[in-house]
Amino acid sequence: MRKILVIGSGKSTSYLLKYLLDKSETEDLHISVGDINIDHATQLIKNHQRAKAFILDIFDTNTRSEAIKHADIVISMLPARLHIEVAKDCLLYGKNMVTASYVSPEMEALNQQTIEKGLVFMNEIGVDPGIDHMSAMQVIDKIRAKGGTMILFESFTGGLVAPESDNNLWNYKFTWNPRNVVVAGQGGAAKFLQEGTYKYIPYHRLFRRTEFLDVDGFGRFEAYANRDSLKYQSVYGLDKIKTLYRGTMRRVGFSRAWNMFVMLGMTDDSYTIDDSEHMSYRDFVNAFLPYSPSDSVELKFRHALKIDQDDIVWDKLLELDIFSAKKMVDLKKATPAQILQKILMDSWTLGKDDKDMIVMYHKFGYEIDGKTHQIDSTMVTLGEDQTYTAIAKTVGLPVAIATLAILNGKITTPGVQIPITKEVYEPILKELSDFGISFKEKNVPYLGYNPLNI
Repeated sequence: MRKILVIGSGKSTSYLLKYLLDKSETEDLHISVGDINIDHATQLIKNHQRAKAFILDIFDTNTRSEAIKHADIVISMLPARLHIEVAKDCLLYGKNMVTASYVSPEMEALNQQTIEKGLVFMNEIGVDPGIDHMSAMQVIDKIRAKGGTMILFESFTGGLVAPESDNNLWNYKFTWNPRNVVVAGQGGAAKFLQEGTYKYIPYHRLFRRTEFLDVDGFGRFEAYANRDSLKYQSVYGLDKIKTLYRGTMRRVGFSRAWNMFVMLGMTDDSYTIDDSEHMSYRDFVNAFLPYSPSDSVELKFRHALKIDQDDIVWDKLLELDIFSAKKMVDLKKATPAQILQKILMDSWTLGKDDKDMIVMYHKFGYEIDGKTHQIDSTMVTLGEDQTYTAIAKTVGLPVAIATLAILNGKITTPGVQIPITKEVYEPILKELSDFGISFKEKNVPYLGYNPLNI
């Protein structure tokens, strides 16, 4: 019996464990799930005879190393910062490893040792990063194979609420980590390439420089730039490309409304607010507005941001109840971003019957025989319920499929890597299509890079 160790059993593990358990008989697998809290794992494995859940504190060196030593392959579903300790044990005991997280500098530093030991450390094999890499490289390689030269690549992903559960004015709910939404785009200007020129968007302008995208059957979306669109330029072999842009998708209107919080400073995470635990939501908003002995908080807010009373943006604010004098922040020494997150979670937390949605959109511009062409490729995945979500599906399934491929010797190239080679992406994308995760490609006229507001 071949032993798979899964470390971490958070929300993204539902499809991962289901896939492995469904394959456990035919592939002769036993799945051990270790976490400091095993309640979720216990619910998911349902007393399956080929699985067990056990308590594992990742900081308990002895328990962790013993579990890894007795496994045939290790999946780390921990927060990204904790993968490195698992990776070091995998090196020590000669175990292959799979994660969905970005390759950290500490992980990259293990590359040579991993190669020398003939081990596969597969990273960034979730949805974004993951499916975005594989689906992009599949088309880019096809274009190159027929003699084409890439001149434009744009890639967008959004974790959103499914249409049937889209019932607020923001057309948005938290489907993953709320903190990442609140602090998105901070830490420097967004950087990308446009027609051979480096372009930058500072944080205070990020949410007013958006591009519209239409997805068949799902309507119109908007996208704002990721902080570093050039991160994968060399990795994808796009060093001579003219336009390279990566962004995050939201429904149209979200970014203009979100920009209000940015302009007032409510998304700042660099300092704490005194006496925040005794603040009402109204007090918090007022803390960012000028003093006036006569004007209300609402009036000061509208004047500060030049919002007309009949503007839909104003209705979005009222829907969040941010002017409530009764609702309390109740967070001690909190940053503005932490307080804003708490306020938003009142309105944007998924209900028990809500479903989520993952949307991905790629644009490929290329030249061949002196003529320009463009391929647009889209993928939409809908969640089933609060356990088998779209995020869990698009993160967990690629991880599980890659794990089994490595275990079966179908992925053999050693080293710390991401899924950008045919050896990796072709079989995984093919199997993902069996689960309804597939891309629709269409040829469209090449118009170059011309988003509406950039």
